[in-house]
Amino acid sequence: MTSTGRTRHTPTGPAPSFPTGPAPSRAARRTVAAAVAAAMLAALGAACSGKANDGSGSTAGDGVKMGPGVTADKIRVGIATDLTGVYAPLGKSLTQAQRMYFEEVNAAGGVCGRRIEPVVRDHGYDVQRAMAAYSEMQSSVVGIAQFIGSPMVTALKGRITSDKMFVLPNAWATTLLGNRYIQVTGTTYDIDMVNALDFLTKEKGIGKGAKIGHVYFEGDYGESALNGSKYAARRLGLTLVEQKIKASDNDMTAQVSAFKSAGVDAILMSAGPRQSASLAGVARAKGMTVPIVASNSGFSPQLLQTPAAPALLKDFYLASAGAPIGADLAPVRRLADAYGRKYPGQPRDNAVVNGYTNALIFTSALKKACQAKDLTREGVITAHRSGGVYDDGYGTPMEFGHYDRPATRKTYILRTDAKALGGLAVQRGAEESPEAKGYRVPAGG
Repeated sequence: MTSTGRTRHTPTGPAPSFPTGPAPSRAARRTVAAAVAAAMLAALGAACSGKANDGSGSTAGDGVKMGPGVTADKIRVGIATDLTGVYAPLGKSLTQAQRMYFEEVNAAGGVCGRRIEPVVRDHGYDVQRAMAAYSEMQSSVVGIAQFIGSPMVTALKGRITSDKMFVLPNAWATTLLGNRYIQVTGTTYDIDMVNALDFLTKEKGIGKGAKIGHVYFEGDYGESALNGSKYAARRLGLTLVEQKIKASDNDMTAQVSAFKSAGVDAILMSAGPRQSASLAGVARAKGMTVPIVASNSGFSPQLLQTPAAPALLKDFYLASAGAPIGADLAPVRRLADAYGRKYPGQPRDNAVVNGYTNALIFTSALKKACQAKDLTREGVITAHRSGGVYDDGYGTPMEFGHYDRPATRKTYILRTDAKALGGLAVQRGAEESPEAKGYRVPAGG
Protein backbone atom coordinates (compact mmCIF):
# COMPACT_ATOMS: atom_id res chain seq x y z
CA MET A 1 0.00 0.00 0.00
CA THR A 2 1.29 3.44 -0.89
CA SER A 3 0.32 6.94 0.14
CA THR A 4 0.46 8.39 -3.38
CA GLY A 5 -3.10 7.54 -4.25
CA ARG A 6 -1.98 6.13 -7.62
CA THR A 7 -3.77 3.12 -9.13
CA ARG A 8 -2.47 0.58 -11.55
CA HIS A 9 -4.30 0.57 -14.88
CA THR A 10 -4.80 -2.65 -16.88
CA PRO A 11 -5.41 -2.39 -20.64
CA THR A 12 -9.01 -3.27 -21.54
CA GLY A 13 -8.73 -3.22 -25.36
CA PRO A 14 -8.30 -6.25 -27.66
CA ALA A 15 -5.30 -8.50 -27.19
CA PRO A 16 -2.33 -7.52 -29.40
CA SER A 17 -1.84 -9.59 -32.57
CA PHE A 18 1.49 -11.00 -33.69
CA PRO A 19 2.72 -11.69 -37.23
CA THR A 20 2.42 -15.28 -38.43
CA GLY A 21 4.83 -15.07 -41.35
CA PRO A 22 8.47 -16.28 -41.49
CA ALA A 23 10.70 -15.61 -38.51
CA PRO A 24 12.78 -12.40 -38.87
CA SER A 25 16.52 -12.59 -39.45
CA ARG A 26 19.06 -12.27 -36.62
CA ALA A 27 19.97 -8.75 -37.77
CA ALA A 28 16.31 -7.79 -37.86
CA ARG A 29 15.83 -9.19 -34.37
CA ARG A 30 18.79 -7.13 -33.12
CA THR A 31 17.31 -4.02 -34.70
CA VAL A 32 13.93 -4.65 -33.09
CA ALA A 33 15.52 -5.38 -29.70
CA ALA A 34 17.52 -2.17 -29.86
CA ALA A 35 14.42 -0.20 -30.75
CA VAL A 36 12.47 -1.76 -27.87
CA ALA A 37 15.30 -1.05 -25.44
CA ALA A 38 15.51 2.56 -26.58
CA ALA A 39 11.75 2.97 -26.20
CA MET A 40 11.89 1.49 -22.68
CA LEU A 41 14.71 3.83 -21.67
CA ALA A 42 12.84 6.81 -23.05
CA ALA A 43 9.70 5.81 -21.16
CA LEU A 44 11.69 5.28 -17.96
CA GLY A 45 13.34 8.67 -18.34
CA ALA A 46 9.98 10.32 -18.82
CA ALA A 47 8.57 8.58 -15.75
CA CYS A 48 11.55 9.59 -13.64
CA SER A 49 11.40 13.20 -14.77
CA GLY A 50 7.72 13.28 -13.87
CA LYS A 51 8.52 12.56 -10.21
CA ALA A 52 11.78 14.40 -9.80
CA ASN A 53 13.06 14.85 -6.27
CA ASP A 54 14.03 18.48 -6.80
CA GLY A 55 10.51 19.69 -6.12
CA SER A 56 9.89 20.83 -9.71
CA GLY A 57 6.35 20.56 -10.99
CA SER A 58 3.52 22.28 -12.78
CA THR A 59 2.17 25.79 -12.43
CA ALA A 60 -1.36 26.30 -11.12
CA GLY A 61 -3.95 28.64 -12.56
CA ASP A 62 -3.03 31.21 -9.90
CA GLY A 63 0.55 31.29 -11.20
CA VAL A 64 2.00 29.36 -8.26
CA LYS A 65 4.62 26.73 -9.06
CA MET A 66 3.75 23.40 -7.45
CA GLY A 67 5.80 20.38 -6.45
CA PRO A 68 5.24 17.17 -4.48
CA GLY A 69 2.45 17.43 -1.94
CA VAL A 70 0.89 20.54 -3.52
CA THR A 71 -2.18 20.74 -5.73
CA ALA A 72 -4.44 23.58 -6.78
CA ASP A 73 -6.45 23.23 -3.55
CA LYS A 74 -4.30 21.29 -1.08
CA ILE A 75 -0.91 21.25 0.66
CA ARG A 76 0.01 17.93 2.28
CA VAL A 77 2.43 18.15 5.22
CA GLY A 78 4.09 15.10 6.78
CA ILE A 79 4.22 14.19 10.48
CA ALA A 80 6.58 11.33 11.45
CA THR A 81 5.90 10.79 15.12
CA ASP A 82 6.10 8.34 18.02
CA LEU A 83 2.67 7.26 19.25
CA THR A 84 3.60 3.81 20.55
CA GLY A 85 7.25 3.97 21.69
CA VAL A 86 9.36 5.54 24.40
CA TYR A 87 8.15 9.09 23.56
CA ALA A 88 4.50 8.22 22.93
CA PRO A 89 3.05 10.76 25.43
CA LEU A 90 5.10 13.57 23.88
CA GLY A 91 4.30 12.39 20.36
CA LYS A 92 0.58 12.49 21.08
CA SER A 93 0.76 16.06 22.40
CA LEU A 94 2.94 17.21 19.49
CA THR A 95 0.61 15.71 16.91
CA GLN A 96 -2.62 16.95 18.46
CA ALA A 97 -1.19 20.47 18.75
CA GLN A 98 -0.15 20.45 15.10
CA ARG A 99 -3.53 19.16 13.94
CA MET A 100 -5.15 21.95 15.92
CA TYR A 101 -2.90 24.61 14.37
CA PHE A 102 -3.52 23.40 10.82
CA GLU A 103 -7.27 23.36 11.46
CA GLU A 104 -7.03 26.98 12.61
CA VAL A 105 -5.11 27.91 9.46
CA ASN A 106 -7.66 26.16 7.25
CA ALA A 107 -10.55 27.88 9.04
CA ALA A 108 -8.89 31.21 8.21
CA GLY A 109 -8.65 30.35 4.51
CA GLY A 110 -5.58 28.13 4.39
CA VAL A 111 -2.31 29.06 2.71
CA CYS A 112 -2.23 30.35 -0.83
CA GLY A 113 -5.91 29.44 -1.16
CA ARG A 114 -5.08 25.83 -0.27
CA ARG A 115 -6.05 23.69 2.72
CA ILE A 116 -3.25 22.09 4.73
CA GLU A 117 -3.68 18.34 5.11
CA PRO A 118 -1.44 16.63 7.72
CA VAL A 119 -0.24 13.11 6.84
CA VAL A 120 0.58 11.28 10.08
CA ARG A 121 2.80 8.19 10.38
CA ASP A 122 3.77 6.47 13.66
CA HIS A 123 7.28 4.98 13.78
CA GLY A 124 7.27 3.99 17.46
CA TYR A 125 10.79 5.40 17.90
CA ASP A 126 12.22 2.69 15.64
CA VAL A 127 14.69 3.62 12.90
CA GLN A 128 13.52 1.03 10.38
CA ARG A 129 9.88 1.97 10.85
CA ALA A 130 10.82 5.64 10.51
CA MET A 131 12.57 4.94 7.22
CA ALA A 132 9.52 3.08 5.97
CA ALA A 133 7.26 5.93 7.06
CA TYR A 134 9.46 8.40 5.19
CA SER A 135 9.29 6.26 2.06
CA GLU A 136 5.48 6.26 2.26
CA MET A 137 5.35 10.05 2.45
CA GLN A 138 8.31 10.90 0.22
CA SER A 139 6.45 11.66 -3.00
CA SER A 140 3.21 12.96 -1.49
CA VAL A 141 4.16 15.71 1.01
CA VAL A 142 5.83 19.08 0.56
CA GLY A 143 7.82 18.66 3.79
CA ILE A 144 7.72 17.23 7.32
CA ALA A 145 6.66 19.50 10.19
CA GLN A 146 7.39 16.96 12.92
CA PHE A 147 9.99 14.20 12.94
CA ILE A 148 10.68 12.68 16.35
CA GLY A 149 14.09 11.18 17.03
CA SER A 150 17.70 12.09 16.28
CA PRO A 151 18.58 8.53 15.18
CA MET A 152 15.67 8.51 12.74
CA VAL A 153 16.43 11.85 11.08
CA THR A 154 20.18 11.11 11.03
CA ALA A 155 19.56 7.83 9.21
CA LEU A 156 17.57 9.70 6.56
CA LYS A 157 19.80 12.74 6.05
CA GLY A 158 21.00 11.64 2.63
CA ARG A 159 17.49 11.07 1.33
CA ILE A 160 16.22 14.30 2.89
CA THR A 161 18.95 16.20 1.06
CA SER A 162 18.39 14.55 -2.32
CA ASP A 163 14.62 15.01 -1.98
CA LYS A 164 15.06 18.64 -0.85
CA MET A 165 12.58 17.82 1.91
CA PHE A 166 12.11 20.61 4.49
CA VAL A 167 12.16 18.79 7.86
CA LEU A 168 11.58 20.15 11.37
CA PRO A 169 12.93 17.45 13.70
CA ASN A 170 11.75 17.10 17.27
CA ALA A 171 15.33 16.29 18.11
CA TRP A 172 18.25 18.49 19.00
CA ALA A 173 21.45 16.52 18.29
CA THR A 174 24.31 18.43 16.72
CA THR A 175 24.55 15.73 14.02
CA LEU A 176 21.44 17.31 12.50
CA LEU A 177 23.15 20.67 11.99
CA GLY A 178 24.85 21.66 8.76
CA ASN A 179 22.04 20.53 6.45
CA ARG A 180 20.09 23.18 4.55
CA TYR A 181 16.88 21.17 4.60
CA ILE A 182 16.85 20.23 8.30
CA GLN A 183 15.89 22.98 10.75
CA VAL A 184 16.87 22.27 14.35
CA THR A 185 14.72 24.68 16.35
CA GLY A 186 15.92 26.21 19.60
CA THR A 187 19.13 24.96 21.16
CA THR A 188 20.96 21.66 20.78
CA TYR A 189 21.38 19.10 23.56
CA ASP A 190 25.00 20.08 24.20
CA ILE A 191 24.15 23.78 24.59
CA ASP A 192 21.42 22.86 27.10
CA MET A 193 23.90 20.85 29.18
CA VAL A 194 26.44 23.69 29.08
CA ASN A 195 23.81 26.10 30.37
CA ALA A 196 22.58 23.52 32.90
CA LEU A 197 26.04 23.28 34.47
CA ASP A 198 26.21 27.07 34.56
CA PHE A 199 22.93 27.02 36.49
CA LEU A 200 24.21 24.38 38.91
CA THR A 201 27.38 26.34 39.68
CA LYS A 202 25.65 29.71 40.05
CA GLU A 203 22.44 28.73 41.79
CA LYS A 204 22.89 25.30 43.39
CA GLY A 205 26.24 25.69 45.11
CA ILE A 206 28.25 23.39 42.86
CA GLY A 207 31.87 24.53 43.07
CA LYS A 208 35.18 23.63 41.49
CA GLY A 209 36.25 20.07 42.12
CA ALA A 210 32.67 18.81 42.39
CA LYS A 211 31.63 15.57 40.69
CA ILE A 212 28.74 15.58 38.22
CA GLY A 213 27.00 12.39 37.13
CA HIS A 214 25.62 12.19 33.60
CA VAL A 215 23.24 9.44 32.42
CA TYR A 216 22.77 9.52 28.66
CA PHE A 217 21.26 7.46 25.86
CA GLU A 218 23.70 5.84 23.47
CA GLY A 219 23.52 7.41 20.03
CA ASP A 220 23.18 10.94 18.67
CA TYR A 221 20.98 12.35 21.44
CA GLY A 222 23.08 11.24 24.38
CA GLU A 223 26.45 11.74 22.73
CA SER A 224 25.51 15.29 21.75
CA ALA A 225 24.47 16.09 25.33
CA LEU A 226 27.66 14.50 26.64
CA ASN A 227 29.79 16.73 24.41
CA GLY A 228 28.29 19.74 26.15
CA SER A 229 28.69 18.42 29.69
CA LYS A 230 32.32 17.45 29.02
CA TYR A 231 33.12 20.90 27.64
CA ALA A 232 31.44 22.78 30.49
CA ALA A 233 32.95 20.47 33.12
CA ARG A 234 36.44 21.29 31.84
CA ARG A 235 35.71 25.02 31.77
CA LEU A 236 34.19 25.02 35.25
CA GLY A 237 36.68 22.71 36.95
CA LEU A 238 34.24 19.84 37.47
CA THR A 239 34.72 16.07 37.21
CA LEU A 240 32.25 14.16 35.06
CA VAL A 241 31.08 10.64 35.94
CA GLU A 242 29.50 9.04 32.85
CA GLN A 243 26.81 6.37 32.64
CA LYS A 244 25.69 5.33 29.13
CA ILE A 245 22.37 3.48 28.74
CA LYS A 246 20.14 2.13 25.98
CA ALA A 247 16.67 3.43 25.17
CA SER A 248 15.31 0.09 26.40
CA ASP A 249 16.94 0.47 29.85
CA ASN A 250 14.24 1.57 32.29
CA ASP A 251 15.75 0.65 35.68
CA MET A 252 18.39 3.14 36.80
CA THR A 253 19.42 1.29 39.99
CA ALA A 254 22.90 0.44 38.70
CA GLN A 255 23.51 4.00 37.53
CA VAL A 256 22.41 5.53 40.83
CA SER A 257 24.60 3.08 42.73
CA ALA A 258 27.59 4.12 40.63
CA PHE A 259 26.89 7.78 41.31
CA LYS A 260 26.48 7.24 45.01
CA SER A 261 29.76 5.35 45.19
CA ALA A 262 31.47 8.16 43.27
CA GLY A 263 29.95 10.80 45.56
CA VAL A 264 28.47 12.98 42.84
CA ASP A 265 27.15 16.41 43.79
CA ALA A 266 24.59 16.70 40.96
CA ILE A 267 23.19 14.58 38.13
CA LEU A 268 22.50 15.37 34.48
CA MET A 269 19.94 13.16 32.69
CA SER A 270 19.81 12.89 28.90
CA ALA A 271 17.27 10.14 28.31
CA GLY A 272 13.49 9.70 28.30
CA PRO A 273 10.76 10.37 30.89
CA ARG A 274 10.73 6.76 32.11
CA GLN A 275 14.44 6.82 32.81
CA SER A 276 14.14 10.15 34.62
CA ALA A 277 11.38 8.77 36.83
CA SER A 278 13.45 5.71 37.73
CA LEU A 279 16.59 7.77 38.35
CA ALA A 280 14.86 10.24 40.65
CA GLY A 281 12.95 7.52 42.49
CA VAL A 282 15.98 5.32 43.11
CA ALA A 283 18.24 8.26 44.01
CA ARG A 284 15.85 9.67 46.60
CA ALA A 285 15.19 6.20 48.02
CA LYS A 286 18.94 5.78 48.50
CA GLY A 287 19.15 9.08 50.33
CA MET A 288 20.70 11.08 47.48
CA THR A 289 19.31 14.62 47.64
CA VAL A 290 21.50 16.10 44.89
CA PRO A 291 19.89 18.27 42.18
CA ILE A 292 18.96 16.54 38.92
CA VAL A 293 18.76 18.39 35.59
CA ALA A 294 17.25 16.56 32.60
CA SER A 295 17.48 17.34 28.90
CA ASN A 296 14.34 18.78 27.34
CA SER A 297 12.80 15.41 26.41
CA GLY A 298 13.46 13.86 29.82
CA PHE A 299 10.18 14.74 31.50
CA SER A 300 6.45 14.29 30.99
CA PRO A 301 3.80 15.77 33.32
CA GLN A 302 2.02 12.41 33.38
CA LEU A 303 4.85 11.26 35.67
CA LEU A 304 3.44 13.49 38.41
CA GLN A 305 0.40 11.18 38.52
CA THR A 306 2.58 8.15 39.29
CA PRO A 307 4.39 6.90 42.42
CA ALA A 308 7.51 8.66 41.09
CA ALA A 309 5.94 12.08 41.72
CA PRO A 310 7.37 12.76 45.21
CA ALA A 311 10.91 12.08 43.97
CA LEU A 312 10.46 14.16 40.82
CA LEU A 313 9.26 17.11 42.87
CA LYS A 314 12.50 17.24 44.87
CA ASP A 315 15.17 19.40 43.22
CA PHE A 316 14.39 18.14 39.69
CA TYR A 317 14.87 20.50 36.72
CA LEU A 318 14.57 20.52 32.95
CA ALA A 319 16.85 22.36 30.49
CA SER A 320 14.82 23.58 27.51
CA ALA A 321 14.99 26.22 24.80
CA GLY A 322 11.23 26.64 24.94
CA ALA A 323 9.05 28.33 27.52
CA PRO A 324 6.71 25.96 29.41
CA ILE A 325 2.99 25.82 28.66
CA GLY A 326 2.35 27.52 31.99
CA ALA A 327 4.55 30.51 31.10
CA ASP A 328 3.16 34.00 31.61
CA LEU A 329 3.22 34.85 27.90
CA ALA A 330 0.02 35.91 26.14
CA PRO A 331 0.41 33.59 23.10
CA VAL A 332 1.22 30.64 25.37
CA ARG A 333 -1.78 31.34 27.59
CA ARG A 334 -4.07 31.48 24.54
CA LEU A 335 -2.59 28.23 23.23
CA ALA A 336 -3.05 26.49 26.58
CA ASP A 337 -6.70 27.57 26.75
CA ALA A 338 -7.44 26.60 23.14
CA TYR A 339 -5.77 23.20 23.52
CA GLY A 340 -7.71 22.53 26.72
CA ARG A 341 -10.97 23.23 24.91
CA LYS A 342 -9.99 21.16 21.88
CA TYR A 343 -8.70 18.17 23.83
CA PRO A 344 -10.43 18.22 27.24
CA GLY A 345 -8.80 15.97 29.80
CA GLN A 346 -5.57 15.64 27.79
CA PRO A 347 -2.25 16.65 29.39
CA ARG A 348 -1.10 20.16 28.53
CA ASP A 349 2.66 19.80 28.46
CA ASN A 350 5.63 21.49 26.82
CA ALA A 351 5.21 19.28 23.75
CA VAL A 352 2.00 21.19 23.01
CA VAL A 353 3.98 24.42 22.70
CA ASN A 354 6.73 22.72 20.70
CA GLY A 355 4.33 21.06 18.28
CA TYR A 356 2.21 24.15 17.77
CA THR A 357 5.16 26.49 17.21
CA ASN A 358 6.84 24.05 14.79
CA ALA A 359 3.62 23.97 12.77
CA LEU A 360 3.62 27.78 12.87
CA ILE A 361 7.25 27.91 11.69
CA PHE A 362 6.52 25.48 8.85
CA THR A 363 3.43 27.41 7.78
CA SER A 364 5.35 30.68 7.91
CA ALA A 365 7.70 29.24 5.29
CA LEU A 366 4.72 28.16 3.17
CA LYS A 367 3.27 31.68 3.33
CA LYS A 368 6.57 33.25 2.27
CA ALA A 369 6.86 30.72 -0.56
CA CYS A 370 3.31 31.61 -1.65
CA GLN A 371 4.28 35.28 -1.86
CA ALA A 372 7.10 34.24 -4.18
CA LYS A 373 4.61 32.06 -6.10
CA ASP A 374 6.82 29.01 -5.60
CA LEU A 375 5.43 26.12 -3.52
CA THR A 376 7.98 23.64 -4.78
CA ARG A 377 10.20 22.10 -2.12
CA GLU A 378 13.07 24.32 -3.18
CA GLY A 379 10.78 27.32 -3.02
CA VAL A 380 9.68 26.48 0.51
CA ILE A 381 13.20 25.96 1.90
CA THR A 382 14.43 29.12 0.16
CA ALA A 383 11.60 31.05 1.81
CA HIS A 384 12.45 29.57 5.20
CA ARG A 385 16.15 30.42 4.91
CA SER A 386 15.49 33.98 3.77
CA GLY A 387 17.09 35.38 6.93
CA GLY A 388 16.19 37.62 9.85
CA VAL A 389 15.32 36.79 13.44
CA TYR A 390 12.14 34.76 13.81
CA ASP A 391 10.08 35.72 16.86
CA ASP A 392 6.50 34.47 17.14
CA GLY A 393 6.04 35.66 20.73
CA TYR A 394 6.28 32.22 22.30
CA GLY A 395 9.46 33.03 24.20
CA THR A 396 12.22 31.77 21.91
CA PRO A 397 13.47 34.17 19.19
CA MET A 398 15.48 32.19 16.63
CA GLU A 399 17.71 32.78 13.61
CA PHE A 400 16.95 30.50 10.62
CA GLY A 401 19.20 32.10 8.00
CA HIS A 402 22.07 29.76 8.91
CA TYR A 403 22.01 26.01 9.44
CA ASP A 404 25.46 25.14 10.76
CA ARG A 405 24.77 26.30 14.31
CA PRO A 406 21.83 26.35 16.74
CA ALA A 407 18.97 28.78 16.15
CA THR A 408 19.57 30.11 19.69
CA ARG A 409 21.95 29.46 22.59
CA LYS A 410 19.55 30.52 25.32
CA THR A 411 18.19 27.85 27.67
CA TYR A 412 15.35 27.99 30.18
CA ILE A 413 15.81 26.11 33.44
CA LEU A 414 12.43 24.76 34.48
CA ARG A 415 11.55 23.15 37.80
CA THR A 416 8.89 20.57 38.52
CA ASP A 417 5.83 22.02 40.21
CA ALA A 418 2.67 19.99 40.91
CA LYS A 419 0.55 23.16 40.86
CA ALA A 420 1.89 24.52 37.58
CA LEU A 421 0.15 23.82 34.27
CA GLY A 422 2.16 21.10 32.58
CA GLY A 423 4.00 20.35 35.81
CA LEU A 424 6.81 22.83 35.13
CA ALA A 425 7.52 26.41 36.19
CA VAL A 426 10.34 28.76 35.18
CA GLN A 427 13.25 28.56 37.61
CA ARG A 428 15.59 30.67 35.46
CA GLY A 429 14.63 32.55 32.33
CA ALA A 430 16.26 31.90 28.98
CA GLU A 431 19.97 32.69 29.31
CA GLU A 432 23.13 32.15 27.31
CA SER A 433 25.96 31.38 29.71
CA PRO A 434 29.52 32.61 29.08
CA GLU A 435 30.51 28.98 28.47
CA ALA A 436 27.74 28.53 25.89
CA LYS A 437 28.75 31.74 24.14
CA GLY A 438 32.30 30.46 23.63
CA TYR A 439 31.35 26.87 22.82
CA ARG A 440 32.03 25.67 19.28
CA VAL A 441 29.09 23.51 18.28
CA PRO A 442 30.04 20.60 16.01
CA ALA A 443 27.86 20.38 12.90
CA GLY A 444 26.96 17.02 11.41
CA GLY A 445 26.64 18.21 7.82
